[in-house]
Amino acid sequence: MSGILGTGVQEGLLLKPVKYQWAMDLYDQAVANTWFPNEIQLDQDIADFKKMTDEERHAITFLMSYFNPNELLVNKALAFGVYPYINAAECHLYLAKQMWEEANHCMSFEYVLETFPIDREAAYGSHVEVPSMARKEEFQVKFIKRMTEETLDITTTKGKQDFVRNLVAYNIILEGIWFYSGFMVALSFRQRNLLRNFGSLMDWVIRDESLHLKFGINLILTVLEENPELQTPEFAAEIKQMILDAVEMEEAYNQDLLPSGILGLNATYINQYVKYLADRRLEELGFDPEYKVSNPAKWMATANDTYELVNFFESTNTSYEANAKAVTGKKSE
Repeated sequence: MSGILGTGVQEGLLLKPVKYQWAMDLYDQAVANTWFPNEIQLDQDIADFKKMTDEERHAITFLMSYFNPNELLVNKALAFGVYPYINAAECHLYLAKQMWEEANHCMSFEYVLETFPIDREAAYGSHVEVPSMARKEEFQVKFIKRMTEETLDITTTKGKQDFVRNLVAYNIILEGIWFYSGFMVALSFRQRNLLRNFGSLMDWVIRDESLHLKFGINLILTVLEENPELQTPEFAAEIKQMILDAVEMEEAYNQDLLPSGILGLNATYINQYVKYLADRRLEELGFDPEYKVSNPAKWMATANDTYELVNFFESTNTSYEANAKAVTGKKSE
């Protein structure tokens, strides 16, 4: 089988010549971004945490309850659902670094749980006990199970579709919408001069996640370009519906995250940002925006700029615009 997909153990053992330069570039950037949680002095934020309202502390605890297990869930998606089905050595290098980064993020959130006076047992229990949080996790697990507990034949159209579905579930939805929604809430405290070191930790996590998102989108577009039989209106409609369903799940989750709202932030505000993010992800996959809402958190642009993705793809060997049309089956003008 030619192209980026394949399961041959003895294939993909030579790095040069590099076929997918975008993957090699992302690997180099990821290595340059390497960091460690204990480089940030979180104990300086304890006084802020203690003087915050119960609702504000609930929000931080809720975020840690979600992020911590889901960073590990992403690693399972990568190790069992992506790495084994790709041939390119440069992609394997990047995925290995991404898996290390997910582990580092897990340890970062452990560092938060250890530093702040948070009830660890309650925080750990939330991802199975809070229905809106458990529903999101169940959604992810459903797709990852297709790759791990069921037989996947990557040579078939159905197998390739399942591979893309998994990528959309964990990369576009989990990392590209749900995580970014939480990042915005986490960084909102720094906007009020609270938890500034925690904000710096989140900046580093976001920097990693922006590369994960770029890799995942480029991988999806490459698979679709190399396998034109996947480019059907029916499959495109299914992918879009996955994203719309994810927005609805996130809306319910954010009601539990901020049931009464905190200063300058409530569930309505966050959910507008979620819809804004979803539109950006849809556009990056070649769809028209669904919600057409403005970005309520323009200050987040200092931490990440979702439009940067378009520039990234246009500057690589694989054309973003041409590949994006492959998802929706739109013809080039």
